Amino acid sequence: MPGPLRDAARTRRVLLDAAARSVVVHGAGVSLDTVAREAGVSKGGLMHHFRSKDDLLAALAGHLFEQFDRAVEDCVDPGDLAPGRRLRAYVRATFADLERGEDAGELATLMATVSSFPEAARGTHERYRRWNDTLAEDGIDRQRVTVVLRACDGLSIAPFFEGPLGPEELASTRELLLALTRGDGPLV
Repeated sequence: MPGPLRDAARTRRVLLDAAARSVVVHGAGVSLDTVAREAGVSKGGLMHHFRSKDDLLAALAGHLFEQFDRAVEDCVDPGDLAPGRRLRAYVRATFADLERGEDAGELATLMATVSSFPEAARGTHERYRRWNDTLAEDGIDRQRVTVVLRACDGLSIAPFFEGPLGPEELASTRELLLALTRGDGPLV
């Protein structure tokens, strides 16, 4: 039955997108009624897919990570076989978001709010730990991985505090981080 499965998957995406918009506007206190209205479904329809707000927000956190996972995979250079290739893809995916002008404030608000729920926080911490492990297994020193990841994370929310970053600043910072992924051995 491909039709109903596709509809269920499409409905789930609509619900997650509505949850993201609702959380940004209403914060952690957002109700399932509000999310259902935003999605154009009944509360019962929402609860058919997600048993509780915790369940919905855990799925939303997973959805956001899956989107970024795909973005990173899309940024892996097939001709790059050197150690650190996945970390370079992570840098490129981070900067692609920044260069498109993704709203850092909205994403920071969304991730902070979602991560305040225990199930979502557990999933977020687990996925981030897996990213750290995957990137460290990519052949470069863990110090380099840590510094580059933290820099990318900080850059992702920098516009929230500083305003938009200019193209020259983005380009020079991206090149600096990419250079850090090409060295071997620890930084200090």
